[in-house]
Amino acid sequence: MHSPREQVPAALDGPGVQISDPRDLLLGYLDWYRQALMRKIEGLSDEQLRTPVAPLAWSPLGLVQHLGWVERRWMRWGFAAEDVLAYPPGGDEAEWSMPAQQPTADVMAFYHDEAGRSQALAVGAPLTALARTGGRFQTPEQAPALGRILFHLLQEYARHLGQLDIARELIDGKTGE
Repeated sequence: MHSPREQVPAALDGPGVQISDPRDLLLGYLDWYRQALMRKIEGLSDEQLRTPVAPLAWSPLGLVQHLGWVERRWMRWGFAAEDVLAYPPGGDEAEWSMPAQQPTADVMAFYHDEAGRSQALAVGAPLTALARTGGRFQTPEQAPALGRILFHLLQEYARHLGQLDIARELIDGKTGE
């Protein structure tokens, strides 16, 4: 028992503590990380969102844009084998950079659209479903199961949101969760 002055440990992040099904955990944590991305950039001005953070050399908005492309590459081009542009013209540099003429609202809409499409694809398929061939994966031997793809997305978010915590602290001193 905790005395009234003792701090009660925080609840677990992500899906509820009663969730134990691997599918629900993967989808729940991906949703939590997508929401965490928005929480971590909340309160930044447009200039702060768009300005590269030294010494990281990328901006918070550039990271949002990158994660939109990651979602597209792994779920639409990868899992669903959709005929979509997998990388922006200009490659990695274009994926992470924020041209002055590119509105912040457009980057956010791109990210939310790609995350929503990924979520819709994942909800409708079992974790054991193999990626279709013809997009990112050219042969059946290359095609991973949805569970493997979702786990990869989860680690992408975990790694990048940790990096975003550092960027945010460098921008305005706010620390992550």
